[in-house]
Amino acid sequence: MSQRLTPSAFVLLLIPPLLWAGNAVVGRLVSPAISPMTLNLLRWTLAFLILLPLARDVLRRSSPLWSQWRHFTLLSLFSIGGFNALLYLALNTSTPINVTLVGASLPIWMLLFGRVFFGQTISGRQMLGAVLSIGGVLLVLCRGQWALLRGLHLVMGDLYVLLASMGWAYYSWMLAHPTPKAAALRTDWAAFLMGQIVFGLLWSAAFTGAEWALTDAHVDWSGSLLAALLFIAVGPALIAYRAWGAGVSRAGPAAAGFFINLTPLFTALLSTAFLGETPQLFHGVAFVLIVSGIVLSSRR
Repeated sequence: MSQRLTPSAFVLLLIPPLLWAGNAVVGRLVSPAISPMTLNLLRWTLAFLILLPLARDVLRRSSPLWSQWRHFTLLSLFSIGGFNALLYLALNTSTPINVTLVGASLPIWMLLFGRVFFGQTISGRQMLGAVLSIGGVLLVLCRGQWALLRGLHLVMGDLYVLLASMGWAYYSWMLAHPTPKAAALRTDWAAFLMGQIVFGLLWSAAFTGAEWALTDAHVDWSGSLLAALLFIAVGPALIAYRAWGAGVSRAGPAAAGFFINLTPLFTALLSTAFLGETPQLFHGVAFVLIVSGIVLSSRR
C-alpha cells in the first residue's frame, strides 16, 4: 500500500492521541491506588480477555504467530510491555508537564530511527514540521507564557518517558516493516494485536513480579479503580492500538509520529473540561502549529 496522509489516515491517527490523553488523565488519578507495573499488567490482561473471542485462532499451535515469536517479542517489548509500563511509572515519579514535554521529542526519534535503521531520508520539510509541532506542545505546556519553561526541572521520571518515546518510535517503524509471515497476520487486526498482547503480557508479568519483589507495591480495590481499568483496556489499549496500526500502515511512521504531539493538547482540553474551564486562545494556536507540522511533514 502506498503510504500517504489521506483523510481516512488522518482520522485514524487522531483517535490514539485523544484516547491516550484520557489514559494519562486516568492513570494519574488512580496512581495512589495501584502500582504502575501492576496497573499495566491488569490493563492488558483485561484487554486480552475482551479480545479473545475475536482472535482465539491465533493462539492455536498451527498459527504463524509462534514461528514469528522473536518479531512479536520485540514489538510487545517496545509497546505493551515497555512503553506503557514506563509511562505509568513516569506519572508516579514526574510531573505531567515534564512527561508531556519529554514525550514531545517523539517526531525527532521517528525521523532519526527511520534514517539510521530503515534507510529513510529526512527532508527539510520534515524537520520544519517537527519544529512547528514541538512548538505547539511547548505553547500548551507553558499556557502561552514562555517564561514558565525556565522553571522546568528534569527528574528521573523524564528519563523513563525518553526511553518510552524511543521504544515507541522503533515500534512504529517495525509496524511499517513487518516480516513476511507477520505481515500475513496484519490482514486480521485482532489476531495481530492479540499476538502483541500475548508476548506483552509476559513482559508485563516479569516487570510486575520485580515491582512486588523490590518495591512497596499495592492495589487498593474500589469501584472507581475497576471503571478506570475497563476504560484503559478498551479505549487507550484496544481501540487506540487498532487505529494506530492502521494509521501507520496508511500514512507511514514518520508522518504518524507527529500526531502523538496532539496528546498534550487533548490532555489540556480534557482537563479544562473536567474543571469546568473554557479553552484558551493558546490552545487554538497550539492546534494550528501541531497540525501545520503534520501537514507540512507529510507533503510530497
